[in-house]
Amino acid sequence: MIRKATAVWNGSGKEGKGHLTTASTVLDKTQYSFNTRFEDGVGTNPEELIAAAHAGCFAMKLSFNLSGVNFPPKELDVTSNITFEDGSLKKSHLVLKAQVDGISEEEFAKQVKDAEENCPISKALNMEISVEYTLNG
Repeated sequence: MIRKATAVWNGSGKEGKGHLTTASTVLDKTQYSFNTRFEDGVGTNPEELIAAAHAGCFAMKLSFNLSGVNFPPKELDVTSNITFEDGSLKKSHLVLKAQVDGISEEEFAKQVKDAEENCPISKALNMEISVEYTLNG
């Protein structure tokens, strides 16, 4: 399987602007710029997209894990907080709110750890990854 996205950039790094398009067209010439990356402009940025990818991948992997041990989740609400410092991605901190009936804290923690380490995006990221969670809270 190959997934594809295209970035087009026009102009200098600070004054220029670009757009991103994915093959699925979920992103369709979605604007990004210096302002959307380093300030509060309207549009997206690469770090935000990595955060979305990591949160989504982790949630899906954890859902597969939990279903595999007969505790399919009611809901997994995951936020990825990406730390970008000195021109590098340093950390993805995942915050999980989970609704999973009948599972023990020990079994849940085991499945969370596996998802943290083994979702494909976690494997691709060369940065610190951490998870904090609330189970049935």
